[in-house]
Amino acid sequence: IDFLANAKGDKAGEKVISGLEAMGLLKIEALSYIRGRSISGSFFIVDEAQNLTPHEIKTIVTRVGKDTKIVFTGDPYQIDNPYLDAESNGLTYLAERFRSVSISGHITLKKGERSELAE
Repeated sequence: IDFLANAKGDKAGEKVISGLEAMGLLKIEALSYIRGRSISGSFFIVDEAQNLTPHEIKTIVTRVGKDTKIVFTGDPYQIDNPYLDAESNGLTYLAERFRSVSISGHITLKKGERSELAE
């Protein structure tokens, strides 16, 4: 929750996140609990997808049910998984496989927003 709420000592963001969770509008879960589920009528965000394998990406995509939108985010050049690289990670795999699928889209951002040092 701290990262979603922009952890700079501001408790307002944390209250918003907690409130959305309490109302059932936001659910944060580890991917290990996705098997055997169907997620319908949701807006589903998978962050750091560059650290997933193509098999894990397929597992996630096949859970998406009716009226669900899914967004994968990540940087294929910032991989923490020692068995993946910029070409073999799940995010790159997904972008290539869905390139010609009419109900999908892909955006590559050219500029980072962290700092000059991070760039």
